Amino acid sequence: MMKKVVLGFSGGLDTSYCVKYLTEEKGYEVHSIIVNTGGFTKEELEETEKRAYKLGVKTHKTVDAVKSYYDKVIKYLIFGNVLKNNTYPLSVSAERMSQALAIADYVKEVGADAVAHGSTGAGNDQVRFDMIFHIMIPGVEIITPIRDLKLSREEEISYLKSKGVQMNFDKAVYSINKGIWGTSVGGKETLTSNGFLPEEAWPTQLTKHDASSVKLVFDKGELKGVDDKTFAHPAEAIQYLQTLAGPYAIGRDIHVGDTIIGIKGRVGFEAAAPMVILKAHHALEKHVLTKWQLSWKDQLAQFYGNWLHEGQILDPVMRDIEAFLEHAQQHVSGEVYVTLQPYRFQVTGIQSPYDLMSSKFGKYGEMNSGWSGEDVRGFSKIFGNQTMIWHQISESTK
Repeated sequence: MMKKVVLGFSGGLDTSYCVKYLTEEKGYEVHSIIVNTGGFTKEELEETEKRAYKLGVKTHKTVDAVKSYYDKVIKYLIFGNVLKNNTYPLSVSAERMSQALAIADYVKEVGADAVAHGSTGAGNDQVRFDMIFHIMIPGVEIITPIRDLKLSREEEISYLKSKGVQMNFDKAVYSINKGIWGTSVGGKETLTSNGFLPEEAWPTQLTKHDASSVKLVFDKGELKGVDDKTFAHPAEAIQYLQTLAGPYAIGRDIHVGDTIIGIKGRVGFEAAAPMVILKAHHALEKHVLTKWQLSWKDQLAQFYGNWLHEGQILDPVMRDIEAFLEHAQQHVSGEVYVTLQPYRFQVTGIQSPYDLMSSKFGKYGEMNSGWSGEDVRGFSKIFGNQTMIWHQISESTK
């Protein structure tokens, strides 16, 4: 009986090689799967399916994971205002978790003997995919032809041509990975420590020049409305905001970070809607949360983002942190006003029934109505009492 293998398939060079290698060299029955996390159009998904069958897969499955990706991952990145190294909204690393989990589920569904992916031996994805598979489908063989055979791009092309495969073998000048939470852009400028991507490298070009205002409506930390539009699911609100902010070329930057395997890496990214949402959400939180809620959220969210980046979404501590983040959102409701301009944006203010900056409790730097000057005089003395005692004892024991 022919052995079954599930292959995570994108339709690119590496996974196309994997189909031919697994079917013709290893004799596997290949079941391909593509997991859409917001980076493919309907037409692109249909074309990918045709390509898979033409290469020789037994079955092909398309999984729409956009909403589940939001529900299981993006929601908590927003709750935590997560920006890795204060820069990167985890555009690619976060979506890999949803993809790996969906592939593992499909392995169980078809009763496959093995699972395969097209990762090389040089990046983070090999660790993310392998680790999820070891946890979710222990005992299932993991096959990675590109990594295991140490193949060069030229060797892959030569092999596919020998099998009569016709596809565009021209390597794009820039490597693009698109998803609902941002798009990564890699090129020669990101391979060294100095250099910024040129204008033509960015997938979304600047087409809007006149400033415009947008209102973001949050309900318990989730984006539910944009201007006068409401959405059945926050993922739809994110996609709509992208159509408004993307043409301003907002959210472009280069992230420098530590890979899981211990080397430094640079990657360009554009994330218009994610950056606007994160900054707007944070601005609302600063108005409605207490200082210690904000402080502990920052610490837990930084750990959460780093651990997610390294593929550890299944660690139970992540559920614990998610519970904290979600509970902290109970008062994070209201409207945030943002001005969009070419290459930048500005949060101009908020309105919320939970705003702690209520004028009835006092105006910072001007006046107060909740306490007297004598109250503050006594508070100031008590607030520094222990430190005063420490200094006096230190002086007396010299």
